[in-house]
Amino acid sequence: MLRPATVADVATIEAIVQAAYSPYIERIGRKPGPMLEDYRQQVEAGHVHVLDNAGQVQGFIILLNADNHLLLENLAVAPDAQGLGLGRQLMDFAEHKSLAAGYATIRLYTHVAMTENITLYTRRGYVETHRIEEHGLHRVYMTKRL
Repeated sequence: MLRPATVADVATIEAIVQAAYSPYIERIGRKPGPMLEDYRQQVEAGHVHVLDNAGQVQGFIILLNADNHLLLENLAVAPDAQGLGLGRQLMDFAEHKSLAAGYATIRLYTHVAMTENITLYTRRGYVETHRIEEHGLHRVYMTKRL
């Protein structure tokens, strides 16, 4: 079940972020962007939805409205829940929300060193648009026409 996150979910969201992104620290050479985020602020702003599976939050997604598209800011699934299709559910939700908001395009970004993500997003129909350095992080931006 997907639902808007509440402040009570922040600690679980932060634990998922720690578990999901810590393996990338060595590869990137520093903490990835999602590990530096203020999740309480994102939740209070209404940008976060959580995936409640069997009474436990096992994933989340952050979606932001932009000028002419929806930005999938972050998506993470607890490592012990990976492989259950929860990431796919979150991606489907993002695309549905984008269409419901009247956007024909959804965008996202990931770190260039997170090659698994780039492969996954490409399989889902996302196309790389550009690469830039932001906040000291090398990012790949991708877009999908819906």
